[in-house]
Amino acid sequence: MHRRSHSPPRWWLWLGLWTLVGLTIRLITVYRDPNKVAGGDAYFYHYGANLLVSGHGFINPYLYIPHNAHHAVQSASFPPLFLFLVAIPSALGLKTFLAERVWCCVLGAAAIVVCGYTGREIGGRRVGLIAAFLVAVYPNIWMTDELALSETIAPLLVAGVLWFTYRFWKRPTLPRAIWLGASLGVAMLGRDELTLLVVFVMVPLVLLAKALTWRRRAVTLAVGLVTVALVVGPWVGYNLSRFDQPVYISSGLGVTLASADCAATYSGPYEGYWSMPCALHYAAEPSVDTHADESVEGAQLQHLALDYVRAHENRLVPVTLAKLGRAFGFFHPMQQIHLDSYVETRPYRWAVTGLVAYYVLLALSIGGTVLLRRRRIPSFPLWAVGLDVVCSVALTFGQTRYRTTFEVSLVLLAAVQLEWFWSRLRRGSDSDEVAGQGPAADPAPPDPVAAPSPGVPDVAAATT
Repeated sequence: MHRRSHSPPRWWLWLGLWTLVGLTIRLITVYRDPNKVAGGDAYFYHYGANLLVSGHGFINPYLYIPHNAHHAVQSASFPPLFLFLVAIPSALGLKTFLAERVWCCVLGAAAIVVCGYTGREIGGRRVGLIAAFLVAVYPNIWMTDELALSETIAPLLVAGVLWFTYRFWKRPTLPRAIWLGASLGVAMLGRDELTLLVVFVMVPLVLLAKALTWRRRAVTLAVGLVTVALVVGPWVGYNLSRFDQPVYISSGLGVTLASADCAATYSGPYEGYWSMPCALHYAAEPSVDTHADESVEGAQLQHLALDYVRAHENRLVPVTLAKLGRAFGFFHPMQQIHLDSYVETRPYRWAVTGLVAYYVLLALSIGGTVLLRRRRIPSFPLWAVGLDVVCSVALTFGQTRYRTTFEVSLVLLAAVQLEWFWSRLRRGSDSDEVAGQGPAADPAPPDPVAAPSPGVPDVAAATT
């Protein structure tokens, strides 16, 4: 049966409506506190972006002294993409933190559109609209936008990767492998932990493409990996040229481990969390050269933190479980909300609402997974994002915003389940109308995702 290759105008109108709703919610959160001052990581991004636009390059804004070139300390503490993006309003002359926060709301709203596309690719037009609505109103996603942290672009990046993932699954061609590799490379430049998705998503996706011969799979995988390397290569080469120790995507692992592996985080009320005093204590050790570049200092901090881990191996399993419990809302969740509110200035009541909504989405995602399995649509790329979060949290520490990438997967899986509920309700309503009121109007044509046979790309569903 012939299917239309484009969504009807009504679909675009609904997607635009949910995007406008999501943008409005995000802007309201900004103007609730228009005088907020950049602090923590947001300070680095805000002033780092202004320095980048001023021609100082990628330097550490904490150590910058105006009119003193000797204090322009090279930095790769964070991946570069978010810094580039928040530099856009600065380049246009809008250098205030308020302007940056408004721009982050626009970036957050862009994720609504991409999630709508991704949901449509996975389960059809209705799933796409439900996913867009959830991203628009889900507190755990929109709360991060006004904070002007790199989690702002995490939903956009992950949704983009998943969109190209399912497009490749439906028709595994070299051009689509290139697009998937490019999306992964861009995601890595935005959030370095997303590097693991190359292993968790791209490699199995290509190797399981039964429509391709093994030789073709090898070529396709090689092309995808080369594309990833071409995207991240310039940044990696730039870092290798300016630091004493090898730095690839970012250099922040050392200080992160120093704040996550110490006495304060291995027992007591903050088990599994992080501690700034711990990082400062490590930095004061004689073996740490605070005058060296950050690659050397980071390597020294990492060495001290790993020494602590080896000396307390008996606590490694319970602490790791505490980290994961904090990130996934199952270990001291209310305390974590208090910490998020105090440390990151998240609105407390909305954070509580977000926790409840997270539990609901998690439950719905189980049903969504079952439905995808019945339709012979792979769900492993969506859960692979969760595995990525598990690995990164186990290595570092647990906090709510670290699971932002996984919550995109939860939204998409929940949208599949909610669409199924909606379809059942519509069928029941149509049946009641026929039974009680005579002939009903012709129902709208169904919008299923046809289940492809093994190894045969679902070309029809790709145009749904």
